[in-house]
Amino acid sequence: MSNVIAKIEREQMRIDMPAFKAGDTVKVHLRIIEGEKERIQVFQGAVLRFRRGTTNSTFTVRKISDGIGVERVFPVHSPYIERVEVVAEGKVRRSRIYYLRGLKGKAARIKSKQAW
Repeated sequence: MSNVIAKIEREQMRIDMPAFKAGDTVKVHLRIIEGEKERIQVFQGAVLRFRRGTTNSTFTVRKISDGIGVERVFPVHSPYIERVEVVAEGKVRRSRIYYLRGLKGKAARIKSKQAW
């Protein structure tokens, strides 16, 4: 029984995810299905957390929308994620990331360097 579950988990795991860490800025391209129509929506922001596991790995992305912080948790192995691009690499301590949650506007940005 456990071999069957392990096989199903291996088949559902994504191997095309780029390497990124907390503090990096990423663009997550999501496949949105509305009725019979399908479109791609981009969610760009700083990675606050990357929780590793087998099939239950998640990462939290925070963006500033109209001066308000918006966070979204993405399952790494979701079939709705078209692709993830690393826009900029950021160097930040974990305590700084959680401090950013209370800030708004330009003060909530992470200093980063552009990814190549």
